[in-house]
Amino acid sequence: MILKNYIRTSFIMMIFLLTKMAIAQNTDNDTQLMKNTEESTATMLSIEAHENFNGTWPYQPQFNTAAGFHMHYVDEGEGEIILALHGEPTWGYLFRHLIDALRSEYRVIVPDHMGFGKSETPQKRQYLLQDHIDNLEQFVLDLDLRDITLVMHDFGGPVGMGLAIRHPDRIKRIISTNGPTPLGQAGLVEALTNNGASAPWFSWIFKAYQEGTLEQVLGQLDYNMLSTLKLNGFENNDLITETWLEAYRAHFRTPADALGAIGWAKGFAEGAHQFEPVSPEIVQLISEKPALAIWGMADKTLQAQYFLPLFREAFPNGVIHRLNGVGHYSPEDAPVEIADLIKAFLRDYPINTNNNNVNR
Repeated sequence: MILKNYIRTSFIMMIFLLTKMAIAQNTDNDTQLMKNTEESTATMLSIEAHENFNGTWPYQPQFNTAAGFHMHYVDEGEGEIILALHGEPTWGYLFRHLIDALRSEYRVIVPDHMGFGKSETPQKRQYLLQDHIDNLEQFVLDLDLRDITLVMHDFGGPVGMGLAIRHPDRIKRIISTNGPTPLGQAGLVEALTNNGASAPWFSWIFKAYQEGTLEQVLGQLDYNMLSTLKLNGFENNDLITETWLEAYRAHFRTPADALGAIGWAKGFAEGAHQFEPVSPEIVQLISEKPALAIWGMADKTLQAQYFLPLFREAFPNGVIHRLNGVGHYSPEDAPVEIADLIKAFLRDYPINTNNNNVNR
């Protein structure tokens, strides 16, 4: 009997020890898998996920893979959704002041487009307008964002308008800060052609493309970011600090990191970007939404004389604010004024919303 009890006890102890060892091994495997995933993600990104640029970008990084790559975004605050979209060659950092100004009252979501900022730069993807619209659509659907107020700058304009055309039911307000608002306007092509012929940035793109130097120059944004930003246009030279410049150049360490910037410029030179097709019914739906244009009148890249009439055609009842002495990168030149105008617009055009915080 004693021997039988000893054997049974030993067997139980052996099972206990093996189970404990298996749990420990699984825990170690899970820890290693998490570590490997973090390291793998880090190698895909040009900027370290938690980089805050000396405290000027104090926002928690988030990543979404619905579009097949690691799309970085920040998600700050609670309430109605503000979705801010940057352009060339910036990233969410452009909206850092706006995030801070709005997050106490609103849920502010700011993604970095593929190939920009803290997002991944896949080497075998295309970087055309229609690709960025696809990516944003997958992102919005995955997070199930609704009752969205779009804030759009530069090529964030046609990207955001593409989303609005595909999902007008998800969009409540549209705000352009020096961002085009293509909506099938009759004069769209003519305006783009005239602007492209006179804008220093687009004139350089055409010239560099014809000379075969476009990819070489934009592949070195790590070195020539300041001249690129200045060519596009900001008026406040006091912005220029080592930290500010590092924040904008940090993504573009190598030519392989610059595919996003190259793809956008090259797509323009080749006429490869495609605005989202829109039916008369959708035009009617979108044109009735509350809309605001805030335009830096010193913008030489997207000139007011061409783009504000397009905004007015798209949104006959839209509100327009012209900012004198403010350049293309208006959120940099006039962050306080733009934040105040947006706050006032949001208050003047309230919406009812019941579904702003799902799937965070």
